[in-house]
Amino acid sequence: MFFVRFIDNDDPKALREALNWLYGFVKPQRLAILGLLGLSFCASLLVLAQPWLTKLVIDDGLLARDFPMLALLAGAMILVGLVGTVLSGLNRYLHTRLSGRILFALRDALYRHLQTLSPTFFARRRIGDLMSRLDGDVAEIQRFAVDSLFSAVSSVIGLVGSLALLLTLSWKLSVLVLVLVPLDVLWLRWMRRKVEREARNLRERSADMSSFFVETLPAMKFIQSAGQQSREARRLEGLGQNYLGQLLRLQLTEFFTQAVPGTLMSLSRACAFLVGGYWVVQGSWQLGSLIAFSTYLGMAIGPVQSLLGLYVALQRMTVSLGRVMELRGEAPGVTSPAQPKAMPNVGELRLDNLGFSHVGRHQPVLREVNAVIPAGRKVALSGPSGVGKSTLIDLLQRFYDPDQGRILLDGVDLRELDLLQLRRRIAVVSQELVLFRGSLADNLSYAAPHVTRVDIERVAALAQLDSLIASLPEGLDSPLGERGQQLSGGQKQRIAIARALLQDPLILVLDEATSQVDESTEREVIAAIDRLFAGRTRILISHRPSTLAEADLRLELQEGTLREQVANAVAAGGEGA
Repeated sequence: MFFVRFIDNDDPKALREALNWLYGFVKPQRLAILGLLGLSFCASLLVLAQPWLTKLVIDDGLLARDFPMLALLAGAMILVGLVGTVLSGLNRYLHTRLSGRILFALRDALYRHLQTLSPTFFARRRIGDLMSRLDGDVAEIQRFAVDSLFSAVSSVIGLVGSLALLLTLSWKLSVLVLVLVPLDVLWLRWMRRKVEREARNLRERSADMSSFFVETLPAMKFIQSAGQQSREARRLEGLGQNYLGQLLRLQLTEFFTQAVPGTLMSLSRACAFLVGGYWVVQGSWQLGSLIAFSTYLGMAIGPVQSLLGLYVALQRMTVSLGRVMELRGEAPGVTSPAQPKAMPNVGELRLDNLGFSHVGRHQPVLREVNAVIPAGRKVALSGPSGVGKSTLIDLLQRFYDPDQGRILLDGVDLRELDLLQLRRRIAVVSQELVLFRGSLADNLSYAAPHVTRVDIERVAALAQLDSLIASLPEGLDSPLGERGQQLSGGQKQRIAIARALLQDPLILVLDEATSQVDESTEREVIAAIDRLFAGRTRILISHRPSTLAEADLRLELQEGTLREQVANAVAAGGEGA
């Protein structure tokens, strides 16, 4: 898999592509980054100045019994502290704003890419895993790209400044710190693979948890009716234990990754106290210098530990970046042409020697399909379940492109049209109406967000939604809740019709759209459609003879091929189910 090769660094080209993609989000913020780096540099200098001022207070003020100097140095310490506090607050505000901009830019770009992928991609991927990558992995990348960057800069400035001042105070004691660097590097190289592996496993366990919630929460009514609450609770408990176990393994690995170098640094600090203290007792070194040296040594240990943490964060980010780049590596199944032709406005469809097979299936769904659907006609499309009727509609909307042949709209190949405009001109009303959290008006205008309130009220009346609107406490502005679960099947389908009206399509497709209502309601719905969409091409897909009655053209799909039937034939003979 792509992200495994990426993690193992066996594919330098993939690594460069990933880093270039990430840099594309950082580059627009370079001025803000430079400004924050400048603030970090100034703040680090102020932090480095405090121990030196303490040394001067002890050696030149207290021990020298010079009170004016002591007062001057104390005032300087207060001023440095105040300026440092102001810089810290400003730095935190600007840093949060920068982090948010990059985080949401990363997430927006990945989501936009997912919007270009075919239904096949989403059918074979767990939604919980996609959510984990959009949320956790993107946040991990952002934290490294911004937070770790400034942490590293501050740590490097603090480390370099501390080492320089340590050498100034005593180069002999400073050697104790430098001796430990090769040992730290060897230890980190040995632990790198362990951190990567445990971090990758943790992301997978997180995806398992997300997938569980995505799967079970919408199905809670069914779970309750089947009496399987305890079963699902045990599943969640097992997933939680797996996640916790993996989290603890990662924590232990990260602990030992940082603990060994940290222990070595503590030993070096103890040795510095022992040797430096002996020099002070012997009178060859000043007490203030020892205190300052000890403080700077501690300040050097802090950046070293931060850099060790940065190394761990790098491994975790590498895992997340690999998982995100795996999604980025998914190519869109269909794209708009570079120079699309003008969108037709008549509505004649021609299927020319059409053939299509789903990926991974040996038998073609459609083969050598030929048909002409004149503009403005009402067409009945029948056939057994699973024969490819919905696939034919997916081809019409270009969720896929045919393996052979072509679909022509007013004589123009669909592949020569702008993809977004094409889908706007084809409205599909199916038995599974998608409703979003929001008001009834928001859901009606979803496919046409720029319509006026008057337009929404007009189509609501045409679709006979008056009784529904009157029953809602806030009318059109009433929230529908999650997926409109309180609405009846007939109410949902009237909403779908009103939505299609606002979309103003050239072609209307009803894919089992009246399957959830009785025949009396169905006749009303079909009559409303015939009235409201008169003069437009209408394709009706159903197993009900009543739905397909009074069609101008009847097409039956069997064994991957279409055959035309006599218009207005006997219903039983025309169904072909």
